Amino acid sequence: MDAKKKQEVRQEFLHLVNLSPAELEKWLATDRSKAAGQHSSDGESTGHASGRRIVELLRQKEDQLSDDDYEHMQKVNGFIHRHLAQRPTGEIEDSRWRQSLMNWGHDPLT
Repeated sequence: MDAKKKQEVRQEFLHLVNLSPAELEKWLATDRSKAAGQHSSDGESTGHASGRRIVELLRQKEDQLSDDDYEHMQKVNGFIHRHLAQRPTGEIEDSRWRQSLMNWGHDPLT
């Protein structure tokens, strides 16, 4: 990924991820967070694991980011865009849809 693409990916990531590292850590510690999403064989959901990685990415300085970090940011961006397009009708405050998005660092109510 060239420098221009990395900059675009990071800017979009910082725009879409609207929870602070502290807010995301607090959310990830809840039972609702741990229950949301598809779970792997180790019992942790993909989104929950991604959320832990997002906290690390948000705390890193730009010059410390690896190519793998940018690839993960790109994955996060894609997930958030796809998931937002699937917004359910009705109340979303306590929906699994919102909880899943929050595991990926985005609160649609913010």
